[in-house]
Amino acid sequence: MYRKLSTLIFALLALTKASAQTDRQYNQIDEDGTVTRRSENFNKHNKDTTQHKEIPKGIYAWTIDRRFGDVIPAEPDTLPHLFMNTTFNSGFYGEYNTTGNNYTARMSRIFIDRPFGEYFTFTEPYSFVNKKPDEFLFMNTLSPYTQILYDNCGDKTNGEDHIDAKFGVNVNKRFNIGFDLDYAYARGYYSNQSTSHFSGTLFSSYLGDRYQMHFFFNAAHQKTAENGGITDDNYVTHPESFTDNYTESEIPTVLSKNWNRNDHQHVYLSHRYNLGFYRKVKMTDEEIKARKFAQESQQEHNAKKEHDEMGSRDARNKDIKKPTGRPTGAMVMGKEPKKDSLNIAADTTRIKINGQAAIDSLNRLQAIQDSIDATMKREYVPVTSFIHTLDIDNYDHIYQSYYTPTDYYKNTYYKQGLELGNDSIYDQAKHFRIKNTLGVALLEGFNKYVKAGLKGFVSYDYCTYSMPEMDSNSNLYWEKWNEYDLSIGGQLSKTQGKTLHFDLQAETWVSGADKGDYTIDFSTDLNFPLFGDTVQLAASAYLYKCYPVFFQAKQHSKHFWWDEDLDRETRTRIEGTFSYQKTDTKLRVALENLSNYTYYGMSYDLTENGGRKNMTAGIYQESDDIRVMTAQLHQNFRLGPLNWENVITYQNSSNKDVLPLPDWNLFSNLYLKFRIAKVLGVELGADATYFSKYYAPDFCPGINQFAVQKNEASRVELGGYPFVDVYANMTLKGVRFFLVMSNVVNGGGNHMKFLTPHYPTNGSVLHFGVSWPFFN
Repeated sequence: MYRKLSTLIFALLALTKASAQTDRQYNQIDEDGTVTRRSENFNKHNKDTTQHKEIPKGIYAWTIDRRFGDVIPAEPDTLPHLFMNTTFNSGFYGEYNTTGNNYTARMSRIFIDRPFGEYFTFTEPYSFVNKKPDEFLFMNTLSPYTQILYDNCGDKTNGEDHIDAKFGVNVNKRFNIGFDLDYAYARGYYSNQSTSHFSGTLFSSYLGDRYQMHFFFNAAHQKTAENGGITDDNYVTHPESFTDNYTESEIPTVLSKNWNRNDHQHVYLSHRYNLGFYRKVKMTDEEIKARKFAQESQQEHNAKKEHDEMGSRDARNKDIKKPTGRPTGAMVMGKEPKKDSLNIAADTTRIKINGQAAIDSLNRLQAIQDSIDATMKREYVPVTSFIHTLDIDNYDHIYQSYYTPTDYYKNTYYKQGLELGNDSIYDQAKHFRIKNTLGVALLEGFNKYVKAGLKGFVSYDYCTYSMPEMDSNSNLYWEKWNEYDLSIGGQLSKTQGKTLHFDLQAETWVSGADKGDYTIDFSTDLNFPLFGDTVQLAASAYLYKCYPVFFQAKQHSKHFWWDEDLDRETRTRIEGTFSYQKTDTKLRVALENLSNYTYYGMSYDLTENGGRKNMTAGIYQESDDIRVMTAQLHQNFRLGPLNWENVITYQNSSNKDVLPLPDWNLFSNLYLKFRIAKVLGVELGADATYFSKYYAPDFCPGINQFAVQKNEASRVELGGYPFVDVYANMTLKGVRFFLVMSNVVNGGGNHMKFLTPHYPTNGSVLHFGVSWPFFN
């Protein structure tokens, strides 16, 4: 394994030999890993191969709007704070429930952060490792950039290994290409729970004045072994009740030789052509400094080059014997003729300057003009854009099993599988989707009276779905369903300026399977100064009325089979956010109403020996409205090197049997932040996650979904105990690395933790990770 990782790293480093050019605003990565905004021209000595060149270190990073491909500025993935938490699928603030092992399926305990409307439901639980074009960081770089992330824990028997390598290079100042390779493997401390995920991504962007393009291709293979949880929670909650001592790997699990597999590929292309005009605008102070620095550097370079050329010429002249006597004809012909003052005076086309006062006046005017030109830049102002976006997704899901306990499933819909024998399971589902969107945009900013941008679009969506089907004689065959959708919509937005921004989007489906669906999204923010800092008041709201997706309405497999005629689900939400930088405070309040809420539910009985029987699962809709209220406070404190970071979330669900949520979810991080020898940045501390008791969703491997516990006789409560990690998070010259001991409050008994019923988390485990950026 380590030999393969070393080979991969050296192969990536060998690719960083190209040069790059751009003149954008860039994020300078400092020695402590922080990001500083600056302007920079591309490698100013790119033609000078005779002197040592300082490699410019800077990245301009952004995400995109998936529908239109709009550029949304973002920070590069170089921030050191809580770096170790980015490697855990339990979330940055520990807000996700998982099935114990890293990189497994997960679900957020914060309802307003859960995704909605994913077409292929089988990959939704793997949001931690999925790559999406609207979440991916595109980049422009001042020099070829490579970032290697590696983290691991444990050993070859039960540990984890994760490596992520990202490379980006600019062909010129507008065109960037790169790739991202991500491999995550966790063997698991309990039996039959290993995970293996591989993802490869190619990306490219071109940001010209008239033409802009973003390209994204991703191929992923995901494989997870399913153990169905341990047979008896007492193995970890009350180990004293057993005569023998069991290690984690010796504790029996419900399932063995069961796997969920996902293979999926994605192609995304968004490009546009802008119509507009050029104008001169005043540069910012940073841009003026950058231009001056570039000019001075170029002058120094030219002077050195001229000096070197003169030295070389003098050396050559010493080797040439001086001519004697009369010069040759060629030398006479090469002599410069004497200037005739009479001819100059006779030139009537020249401007006559009478007197020193006139000369001084012209010099002053020229100096003023030069001063103005030095602070101006030529800017292209787009007025209208023609946009095309292509989205292609291809999915293949398999649930496979070579062994199933007796009476584990309540229902069996067919005996002989399509691929395997009677005793095996080979449930397969496929999905292909191609979506084209054409849009026209009237852009804001081309005129002082135009305060907002306006876009209109039309989308055509073609989908195919494939699953097993049975005929009237109960014979199994492979069936394919085709659907299409035609939708239209628009966007009104204001993104420029510092005080007020807003974005209103609406879409309605006018033809196809989802005819009559509609979505409306609105967001706005107001920024104003208060006591020497900035206050931001933000608000958002949406109204969705949409049919559940295909794979919620249909499930065809050996032990789970349904064809439901589901009603449209209606969701409305109003959310407000208050942020004040001076006190490091952020308050978020949201109210949501759900009609025809659609959810998964599962049920089983417990056997005398701790196993499961009569397992069943299905899709449900709640006819009564459900109301969810959420209040979330981010509050940080600092006293010298001591820092205390807190995220407190309160939630209230009006129907906890259908939508169970913890009333309280807390994250607290207490740490010391300091520097050693002025070069090593250190965060030394501990973070804790806590949520109140509630009937957390169980996990059903057969449908690869978290599902509400429907059987009151077997359902269990989780929560009411802390998860504590102790860590040292450090940065040296842009290199980030950490050591963290997870679950230190884990002394056995009732302190053992569960995030999903019957799926215990790992015990105290030491993790190590490093992220190393290379500029070359």
